[in-house]
Amino acid sequence: MARSMTGFGIGNLSDDTGEFTIEIKTVNHRYCDINIKMPKTLICLEDRIRKVIQKKIHRGKVDVFINRNNLRKKGIKVDLNEELVDNYVECLRNIQCRYNIDDKISLALITKFPDAVNVQEEQEDIEEVWNDIICEPLNEAIDMLVSMREKEGIKLKQNILCKCDAIKDLVNKIEIKSPVVVEEYRDKLKKKLEELLGDYSIDENRVMTEVTIFADKACIDEEIVRMKSHIIQLKETLEHDEPIGRKLDFIVQEMNRETNTIASKANNLDITNYALTIKNEIEKIREQIQNIE
Repeated sequence: MARSMTGFGIGNLSDDTGEFTIEIKTVNHRYCDINIKMPKTLICLEDRIRKVIQKKIHRGKVDVFINRNNLRKKGIKVDLNEELVDNYVECLRNIQCRYNIDDKISLALITKFPDAVNVQEEQEDIEEVWNDIICEPLNEAIDMLVSMREKEGIKLKQNILCKCDAIKDLVNKIEIKSPVVVEEYRDKLKKKLEELLGDYSIDENRVMTEVTIFADKACIDEEIVRMKSHIIQLKETLEHDEPIGRKLDFIVQEMNRETNTIASKANNLDITNYALTIKNEIEKIREQIQNIE
């Protein structure tokens, strides 16, 4: 199935603790390039998120945005560093005695000292976060993204098939015109020789030799057969249920090469014009293929 590399998906999870949102957008890229922006507390899950995405997205530049808003925080634990505070207090009392200072040692003063009181936030169970918070919105966003890419891929496929049919019609016209080219060359050659030689007789064997040489150089039968084969391959590839962008790009390159050969060998204005029109259609297909996974 032809699938576009452009798309967008979003997944949400809301409950009494707040809201969790995952947004994924993709654009054209030669490979699968995944960039994830997420809260630092979830960094340890980045590799898992990448693997889930890579199962369904094989090519494209993938930007993932993970936002966690207004979630109820886990319990906070406050610890008094008793040994350190004892030292602080003893030191302050020594200062009072040594310098005869009457100021009282206040609680506000003690709590200002570094590490006197330690505040620690309870760590979340990462497996619980993955199973209960991330999985559902992540898969929801990916499914929406894939659906959008498939819908656009259908339109791309239809457009490419129409252009393939147009190219096939032009190739058929070239095939019909090709045998006439040799006959036209023979007639032109004989007419020119008659004009040059006048009453002198024309060596028919020599004429046939020249015509044979020209026919061999101008023969495009093989190119026409290969062009038809490439068109069939392109249509069949569009039906494959796998990433097909690179294979399509290769087939189109081969079609372009055959068309160039036809244009250079044919030595006929009509065939040249047909070939130029084919090249134009091939270029349009190439542009469409750049957006296919």
